[in-house]
Amino acid sequence: MTPPLFVLGVSRSGTTMLRVILDRSPGIAIPDETFFVPQLAHRHRGRIDPEAFLDDLRRLPRLAAWEVPAADIAARLRPGMSVAEALDATYATYAARHGKPRWGDKTPMYMRHLGLLDRLFPDAQYVHLIRDGRDAALAFLDMPEGVVTKTWAHPRSAAGFACEWRTEVRRARDLGRRVGVHRYHELRYEELVSDTEGVVRSICAFADLHFRPEMLEFAGAVDVSAKPHHQRLLQPPTRGVRDWRSQMSKADVRGFEGIAGDLLGELGYEISGPVGDAPGTRARGSLAWYRARMEAWNTAAAAMQRSPLWQRRHPRLF
Repeated sequence: MTPPLFVLGVSRSGTTMLRVILDRSPGIAIPDETFFVPQLAHRHRGRIDPEAFLDDLRRLPRLAAWEVPAADIAARLRPGMSVAEALDATYATYAARHGKPRWGDKTPMYMRHLGLLDRLFPDAQYVHLIRDGRDAALAFLDMPEGVVTKTWAHPRSAAGFACEWRTEVRRARDLGRRVGVHRYHELRYEELVSDTEGVVRSICAFADLHFRPEMLEFAGAVDVSAKPHHQRLLQPPTRGVRDWRSQMSKADVRGFEGIAGDLLGELGYEISGPVGDAPGTRARGSLAWYRARMEAWNTAAAAMQRSPLWQRRHPRLF
């Protein structure tokens, strides 16, 4: 398998813009957010049955949106494949349809499944885009209704989002330390929008992709008619779109920094007030409660995905 490239980042960290830029390279195809890797990994443990695997693929809305004929994917599936090989064959079919030799993925939800990704794709490379969590919180909490499915695990405040941001950024950086610099490349959103070419060139060097100037010419070239939260793709990279200093209430700043201020400082971001080396007692309780909710959500989701009810909820689409 050709090593895939995963674009990592907490929701609203600029990963969609980066995906669009990298997808314009002739060397890689990165589709819109997929969501299906954990589902299929939970449903097809061990060796796959190609017919059953393809049947599940045909029930996934994201696969239907790819407009890739099921027969093209079927031609790449073989009895006895691991689920990782079958997933690779699926993505490779999409990449081939777009004339690309390699595939990637950008799905912020996968920040909760980094261990699974690394087990499935032990040679994968990761580009981790980090944005000041306070600005990301502003963008996240300002998303229009209906854009994301709000579950009981969904952050509803700046402090709640701080729990998600701190947990996911820490876990991605831990992954980076484990896999090393040849597989993990970290960058800042603020640098991406201020020196787009320089940052994209660094990613291309890391991922062995040929840089093309047209990769940066994405503004207005992406259909965002059905994506009210991605209207910024109609413009070139812009600095200062969100500014927590002027747009976030003092109470929300204190709430966010009380939970994630130590990590903000570690990453070199400005802090509005004194922050300790670690979250205080109340913040630790909030973090523990967030992690417990996410663990319960992931456990419940995995159980549903393995059950016969999954197919009832996912009728065939193509």
